[in-house]
Amino acid sequence: MAVIHRTTLTPGKLDLVAAWLPSQPWYAGGGAPELAKAGGFRLDDPEGEVGIEFMVVTDASTDRPVPYHVPVTYRGAPLDGAEAALIGTSEHGVLGTRWVYDGAHDPVLTERLLALFHGRAEPQAQSESDTVDPTVHSRFMGDDIPGSAVVETVRSGMYGTDVLLTDPVGGGSWTLRVVRGLRGDAEEAKGDAGPLHGEVTALWAPPGAEPARARFAEVRASAEA
Repeated sequence: MAVIHRTTLTPGKLDLVAAWLPSQPWYAGGGAPELAKAGGFRLDDPEGEVGIEFMVVTDASTDRPVPYHVPVTYRGAPLDGAEAALIGTSEHGVLGTRWVYDGAHDPVLTERLLALFHGRAEPQAQSESDTVDPTVHSRFMGDDIPGSAVVETVRSGMYGTDVLLTDPVGGGSWTLRVVRGLRGDAEEAKGDAGPLHGEVTALWAPPGAEPARARFAEVRASAEA
């Protein structure tokens, strides 16, 4: 399991995300973000090479704070072909330079998130080493997405980031959506198409309120699947 180091990260996560966030099509603010951490969880990379964090931040730059889900991956070297997904680089007090990516574009995060949907990965606490987070819930309805499925495209819109998966062996296609602006877990986002095949929900901490549950990711089957 991943080890959480009690050390420095310069620049910090919130500084990196604040500089990157306004350029995203799903960002609803109008100016410089004012971010605070508001929860999340982690997944382990079995190879121990990539840090995977599903982070929630709230932006107080608008009249009402807006929560955003920002999954990120931390790497010890650049990810080939992912220059457009780079959030920034940071100096880790123990591990040295870390390349921080928008996790929706990282194949390791995609594989581990699908494993979570199918019950083959355990969610980990965001800030504690070797600690399972039982508040993260996942379910998948129907047949598992086969291991032969590959990422066709990744694109972001105003409702989230969609990873299109296709299976060149058995056929079929699915959309893995990373939800960005968090909603209640029973709510449907505009622009959804196709039946819901799976979801991951987790808790986040609204400012001054009790923890709330929201859908962080979902899988929908295309009509051809």
